Amino acid sequence: MLDLLRTRRSIRKYKAAPLSPEQIELLKEAILRSPSSRGLDPWEFIFVQDRSLLEQLSSAKQHGAEFVKHAALAVVICADPDACDVWIEDCSIASIITHLAAHSLGLGSCWVQIRLRQTADGTDSEARVRQFLGIPDSIRVLSLVAIGQPDQKLRPVTKDKLKYHKLHTDRW
Repeated sequence: MLDLLRTRRSIRKYKAAPLSPEQIELLKEAILRSPSSRGLDPWEFIFVQDRSLLEQLSSAKQHGAEFVKHAALAVVICADPDACDVWIEDCSIASIITHLAAHSLGLGSCWVQIRLRQTADGTDSEARVRQFLGIPDSIRVLSLVAIGQPDQKLRPVTKDKLKYHKLHTDRW
């Protein structure tokens, strides 16, 4: 696990290569193993591989989603907020599990925040993603994780760059 955390980076450049069915199945298993508060599992996941939908998703927010159109897969992470009061936390956990699972398979990935974001024309990003994918209005969209064969290699963050000043023991 520590090796995954040490070498994980947000990858935004992907080769034009599909994921294998086995890779997709492993990602599905990993995401469904995400822990959730009280085991309520309020999340829902949409695995998007259709090129035209990936293109649409790349416009889901003003900045920081352009690369989605080049990914082989985007996992849209949603939840029913009525199912659990901590759906945001549960979806955040599922998002990072997806990110780490992709890295463990040698894939590149990057989290794209959707909740509380807007498109270039000022439209709510959640509403836009709901429209693109036919998601019911009662379901909230937290994020999407773009995944693909990496076309860039980023160096791990070295230990001396970690922000140890943010750690406290016993008291602030």
